[in-house]
Amino acid sequence: MTPEIRAALTRARAEKQAVVLATDLATGQQILWPGSEVPGALAEVAGQALAADRSMTVELDGARWFLHVHQLPLRLFLVGAVHIAQGLVPFADSLGFQMIVIDPRPVLATVERFPGITLMPDWPDEALDRASLDTRSAVVALTHDPKLDDPALDRALRSDAFYIGALGSRRSHATRLERLTQLGHGTDSLRRIKGPVGLPIAAVTASEIALSIAAEIVAVRRGSGLTWAGR
Repeated sequence: MTPEIRAALTRARAEKQAVVLATDLATGQQILWPGSEVPGALAEVAGQALAADRSMTVELDGARWFLHVHQLPLRLFLVGAVHIAQGLVPFADSLGFQMIVIDPRPVLATVERFPGITLMPDWPDEALDRASLDTRSAVVALTHDPKLDDPALDRALRSDAFYIGALGSRRSHATRLERLTQLGHGTDSLRRIKGPVGLPIAAVTASEIALSIAAEIVAVRRGSGLTWAGR
């Protein structure tokens, strides 16, 4: 890898830009896309690899290229250091998400309850402002407390987060939407919130609810279309 390519990768990470490093397997030539001029066919396949989030080897015009996808990190922000958040830890880890728990209540947000997990003891709006949510971010509100959940959802709706979920019944969700409407969010924006959160698998326990949430995050990320009927 040349110093120029290494520097360009470093800049891309700093600027939160996903890129593909294309390597000609015969010559060792490397091209970073986007950011460099590449043949049209290679640019098209690189775009497909980036969209699929999958590195791959392709053959174009007799040349074999390895396309190494450098994506932004997947991040799951959980508002509320509750039992469901604890249940989500193994799922988030196995799915490649960095999990961040946001909760200003010190009795709940402890390293003993969340070993190895990033804890943000801030108010949710402040924490999410600092986090700079992007297209690889998921946000789930779990507290049932409007003082904590609403500011988090407000910030998530104003961001590029690919998934936004909120725990609660249909009735409590309807009331939540009314409050968010008063904060300036329109109907199309509010449809981004998955509420009740999680796929309909008749979940009862905290671990089962965590499983339903993890499954819905995957479904949204992969564009499967699975969701609560009538949502």
